[in-house]
Amino acid sequence: MAITEAERLRQLAVVRRLEAAGFRAWPATSTAFDGTWAVRLTRSFPAKRLNSVNPLDPSDNADIPARIARARKTFAEYGRSVIVRQSPLAPPDLIAYLDEEGWQSFGESLVMTADLADLDLAGTVDRIPIRDMARYVEASLAVHERPTTLRGGLMEILQAIRPPSGLFVCEDEGRRPIAVALAIHDNDLAGLLDVAVAADERGKGIGGDLVRTALRYTAHKGAKTAWVQVEADNAAGLALYGKLGFTLAYRYVYRAPPGEAR
Repeated sequence: MAITEAERLRQLAVVRRLEAAGFRAWPATSTAFDGTWAVRLTRSFPAKRLNSVNPLDPSDNADIPARIARARKTFAEYGRSVIVRQSPLAPPDLIAYLDEEGWQSFGESLVMTADLADLDLAGTVDRIPIRDMARYVEASLAVHERPTTLRGGLMEILQAIRPPSGLFVCEDEGRRPIAVALAIHDNDLAGLLDVAVAADERGKGIGGDLVRTALRYTAHKGAKTAWVQVEADNAAGLALYGKLGFTLAYRYVYRAPPGEAR
């Protein structure tokens, strides 16, 4: 069924709000604007969200080849290949241009939301977030199995977050970190980021418990709506958030020149 123009505009307003919240929750070191295209770059951390061109207005379609060329040059100066993050805010003319030029699609993700008042968080243990950012960084690197060379970059990102944040770490009896979650309280929004469970501890409900703890923390702070970004091939994550009551808000995908997808 076709949607009305009013419905389309309401959907775009939701996307814009969640995109802005996502930028605040996971800030890039450098953000420059070419028109309404946000060019986000972070030399010290390779995450795609922090190193991509993010179009933010479907009507901003002027000089597409020249702007892509400028982005290529800027990314090259950072030692990176250019990628475009294609959300519902991407201009149709830009999508058509990327298609014609053979740009590949990869890294599809879902943005999901939930009304915190509708989630069953009863019985969830109230856990106080840790205040030791260095301890969280070490736990996150270990659980995600990321190289320690990214320690400084992750610390830089966490220190740059402006909305209040809660750092959650779950450890086993030997004090080994086995799960992490980052909760961002941004006015009435609650963002869940960096959620992960150690590979040998998955399937035990640890991730769900930690997520519910983080959501309960943000609800106590006054958040009303929770959001999370999940990769489309993360079956366990999608099952977890779907079971909790999250529903799809929109999808996005990354685009890269031929042969440069990663």
